[in-house]
Amino acid sequence: MTAVEPARRAVKATFTASNARGVAFTARGRGGKVGVFVQLVRAPAALTVLGDTIAGGAAAGTPLHGRRWTLPLASACFYWAGMALNDWADRRLDAVERPERPIPSGRITPGTALTTGGVLTAAGLGLAGFGGGQRALRAAVPLAAAVWAYDTTLKGTAAGPLGMATCRALDVLMGSGGRWRRAAPAAAALGVHTAGVTAVSAGEVHGGSPGTGALALAGTATATGLAVAGRAGGRTDRIAALGYGAGYAATVGRAQYRATTTPSADRVRAATAAGIHGMVPLQASLTARYGSGRVAALLAGALPLARRLARKVSPT
Repeated sequence: MTAVEPARRAVKATFTASNARGVAFTARGRGGKVGVFVQLVRAPAALTVLGDTIAGGAAAGTPLHGRRWTLPLASACFYWAGMALNDWADRRLDAVERPERPIPSGRITPGTALTTGGVLTAAGLGLAGFGGGQRALRAAVPLAAAVWAYDTTLKGTAAGPLGMATCRALDVLMGSGGRWRRAAPAAAALGVHTAGVTAVSAGEVHGGSPGTGALALAGTATATGLAVAGRAGGRTDRIAALGYGAGYAATVGRAQYRATTTPSADRVRAATAAGIHGMVPLQASLTARYGSGRVAALLAGALPLARRLARKVSPT
């Protein structure tokens, strides 16, 4: 058994064992109560956040081991908390623009969504403390505050992309074992990428603008540079880092370029989804760059699963 498998198995368990048909939760409510919560928190999309602490640990020279393998699960809890709070905060807007979402469709109450966000936040803090002690909590506590601040205050404002980028950067630092300075390039790469994805996503319903797409493209180029520049653990790791980085730049960059030239709502949604899934090869590139090529390969294996599940439960 590899070191990554305990975390991956634990995350899969939270999805309740689904074959392709079992995850097909629609606006009509198929899948029962569990299905409603899966859609509320966009459960499968958490596969794109597991690599944050892995990349942070690799960058800091403190690869995850032992109890620290619960840190990716803490990341997943914070991600799910943010999704639940997002739907709670957007419930009136969703009633007009996305009536199929769990709250406006009447399948879950606003109070339940808010409670879900609170419980998942507490779970994230508990897992962070268990896995990384005070060093992890130094990032986890401000991360929890940043998640709530984004969903309740910053979302939809000019500060929104920066707020979301802060969440992602703190998530990376949570895995650094307190060595924030060494993990800073990895945190910056994922933070810059997240800011671009967040800015583009604002046009998912009504379309975006060429300027926003161009800024996102610049962010993707910057994140790619941060991921592949510098030394890795060896030749194989350097090649792997370059390969994952190239895959990230090609897939995310192409979608963002299309959303720049024709910023329709469809293309913006495609660019947003590509950006969300692009977290995985970016994390893998960073992890390989810092000498954890085998772990990076296992991490990259989450991407096909995330894309497959995205056809059943939208990540946006």
